[in-house]
Amino acid sequence: MFTNRPALRSELQPKTKGKPAKLSELEKDFILIRDSVQKALLSNSNNGSASDPVKLRGMIEECFNNVLDEEKLLYNHDTREQLLDWVVADIVGYGPIEPLLKDPDITEIMVNGPDEIFVERYGLIEPTDVKFESEAHLRRVIDRIVSPIGRRVDETSPMVDARLPNGYRVNATIPPLSLDGPILTIRKFSARPFTGQDLIANSTMTVQLANFLKACVEARVNMVVSGGTGSGKTTFLNMLSAFIPERERIITIEDTAELQLRQVHVVRLEKRPPNIEGKGEITIRQLVINALRMRPDRIVVGECRGGEALDMLQAMNTGHDGSMTTVHSNGPRDALRRVETMVMMAGMDLPLKAIREQVASAIELIIHMERLKDGSRKVVQVSEVQGMESDTIVMQDLFVFHQTGIRNGVVQGSLKPTGLRPRFLSKLVANSIELPENVFDLQP
Repeated sequence: MFTNRPALRSELQPKTKGKPAKLSELEKDFILIRDSVQKALLSNSNNGSASDPVKLRGMIEECFNNVLDEEKLLYNHDTREQLLDWVVADIVGYGPIEPLLKDPDITEIMVNGPDEIFVERYGLIEPTDVKFESEAHLRRVIDRIVSPIGRRVDETSPMVDARLPNGYRVNATIPPLSLDGPILTIRKFSARPFTGQDLIANSTMTVQLANFLKACVEARVNMVVSGGTGSGKTTFLNMLSAFIPERERIITIEDTAELQLRQVHVVRLEKRPPNIEGKGEITIRQLVINALRMRPDRIVVGECRGGEALDMLQAMNTGHDGSMTTVHSNGPRDALRRVETMVMMAGMDLPLKAIREQVASAIELIIHMERLKDGSRKVVQVSEVQGMESDTIVMQDLFVFHQTGIRNGVVQGSLKPTGLRPRFLSKLVANSIELPENVFDLQP
């Protein structure tokens, strides 16, 4: 299934419930070699070279060659190199999933216990033949991920969020919370953030919408990107932030750092979870409040999940126009309801009408994204928040994706303007921003 990469357990037959899979001869050799190399490294643990990754690999390779000589194991060059890669990955890397982490086409790795590993490729989930040796082996890899950042995962703290050095987001859950053994989920991010041209090329949005959104960012329109899990919200927010002028001071606030802004003047803040004693936590809400004292031109919150929504609305309403965030929701109208609920979580005991008035005056544009049946991620609706009428927030759609069918497994359709023009066009005029004449034109 996976080409051009070593697959540690690719020779295993599928497991039958309750029966361990039979190990191939190569895998038996690997376990013997790995254990022998680990013992040799432990006996040289006082060697300062162990802290240098390059020297450590050299030490592993030396021990590896010694073991092959002692055990009289002979392999051709390719098999020998593959075994060495496996040993290095298992001792200093992330074991069997190391090749998956290096595969650029994989965007998510989902480990459901030691025997079931799934990946997301091009928006679709598929199984792999990669496996861990045991639950203990998987636990060692999880510990290797979380321990460098001062976190731990055990029976007293069975859930943990972490971040790999390359920025990949990690969530680990172990028994007793998970019933099928340790669960590990890794969200990967592209080393090069997607640009507007990239999203146009893969049909996530159109040239018309790109021109409109660029003008909105430059005119400091307050925006929310909404959508479900894995719909591409963070990727789209990253693309939008690239339109922010270089001269502005941008403060990003995230649960786990994912945004990759290229501007010169960017301050990145990340929430801090509680320590082992349960103390020292710094929440997103505290960071938003703190950011207001840091003289921001723009505040970009990676995702609003709780009471910080109130402070975000306050920022949008008090001179910090052009702020952006993402929200989990099923649609633009639902996104506003989610924001209302999150404001209530702030514990300020505000009446619902006052909350709605805050929402209606702060948020101006909602971009809703979906992951479609073929795995593609698209903007399916762009809606303007126009204000309040009685107790209801008034919205109008500016762009809507019209699906026409599915051909050869690929969703057919197009994102088209509705012909309506937003009320905040005066902002664009005030900032001397011109839009192409055909941006809102209806197309056949």
